[in-house]
Order: sequence, then structure tokens, then C-alpha cells
Amino acid sequence: MTGWPLAAAVAVVAAVYASVGHAGATGYIAVMTLWGIPPEVIRPTALVLNVLVATIGTVQFARAGHFDRRLLLPLVVASVPAAALGGWLTLPTAAFEVLVGIVLAVAAVRLGVEAVAARRTGGSDDATRASRLPAGAVWRSATLATIGGAVGLLSGLTGVGGGVFLTPLLLAFHAARVRTIAATSAAFILVNSLAGLAGNLAAGRSVPLPGLELVAAAAVGGAIGSHLGAFRLPVAAIRLLMAAVLAMASAKSLL
Repeated sequence: MTGWPLAAAVAVVAAVYASVGHAGATGYIAVMTLWGIPPEVIRPTALVLNVLVATIGTVQFARAGHFDRRLLLPLVVASVPAAALGGWLTLPTAAFEVLVGIVLAVAAVRLGVEAVAARRTGGSDDATRASRLPAGAVWRSATLATIGGAVGLLSGLTGVGGGVFLTPLLLAFHAARVRTIAATSAAFILVNSLAGLAGNLAAGRSVPLPGLELVAAAAVGGAIGSHLGAFRLPVAAIRLLMAAVLAMASAKSLL
């Protein structure tokens, strides 16, 4: 997998996705598919790039003070074994990807409409609304663990880190502020990408190492995007970018 045009595409994907706390696996899968790379190489390669970009994003959002361990830990505890199981399984993908694409498209439209409405009304898009998570600590953790397990399984099955599934769910539950959700997604993606790779290895599949130019492109794009998301971009812009990321992930699944 060589060629600077592909590396440039990977850098753009990494920058856009990292700005909202994602790592870009769905985008990498899309561009590598367009470049004619074999499917058995695409999924583990996307996970390797995910680990790199998610690590950078986690560090950047944590430096900016947006990290919340209480939100992350229940999600991760349940997602790790589920992601490993998903990485080990091999399932028919056609109908599954259509369903995933429709769900992501609905989430993208909903998030985009909310962001535009907030900007037009002058409302604070970063204000924490009443959380829809259960009030009790035990029930709250159980709900987050359920979400984490479901998203972890999906991430392992589809070969992505899970951010495209986790972010709209946390936003729908009003679980935290937008940048905190982005920070949580970045750390969640890191852990689940590692678990997905472990599942691939456990199933006896090889994990090809990306070329140096792809690694450099993902690192540069991830650093730029996560810095903008953590420190520079207004929250309304982050919401719109989240909607765009979900729309791209939906298009990848459907097309």
C-alpha cells in the first residue's frame, strides 16, 4: 500500500475525523476500497491507523481538560470483550452494512438539524441539557456498560473503532458536553481498536503493517484535526462535523 495520493486522502480523513474525537476507520476503509486494496487487508490496516490517530486524539482532548473517566470506564469494561468477539467472528456483511448505513444516516440528519437549529436560535450548543441516563450510579453504570457492549460488538464486526456508533448514542442520552463526548469517543476507539486487532490475531489472521507514508499521513492529519477539535473549533462546528462524519460513514456502508 504505497502512493502519496492515497496518503493524502488518509491525511484528510484523519484530520476531519480526529476533530470530533473519531479516528477515521470508516474513511480509511472507503479510500482503500477505492484504491483497490484487497478486503482482507483493509480491515486490520484501518484498525492499525485507528490506534495511531485515536492515541493522538485521546492525548489532545485530555490535555484540553475534556476527559471524564466516570463516563468512559463503564463503556470500556463492557466493550473490550465484545469488540474482541466481533473481531474474531466472520459474518455475512451485505444486509448488516445496509442496516448500519441507514441508522448512521438517520443519526447524521438528526445531529445536523439540531446543530443548525441551535445556531439559528443563538442557543448555547455546548450547554449540558438534562441527562437521560438513569440517576442512580449503579443504573447509570449499567446503562453505559450496555451501550459499550453493543457498540464494542459492532466495532469488532465492522472493523471500525466504534466512534460512529458511540457518539450519536451519547448525544441522544445527553450524557455530557460535546467536547467531553468527543474525548470519550477518542479513548473508547483506542481501546476497542486494540481489542479488535487482538480478535483478528486470535482468529489466526495476519495484521499487515501500513506503509510509512500512510502512518505519517494519519499522524499528521490526526494531530491537526484533534488540536482543532480540542482547542479551536466552536462547539456548533464540532456538531456539524460530527454530522458530516456520520454521513460519510453511512455512505460507506450503503455504497
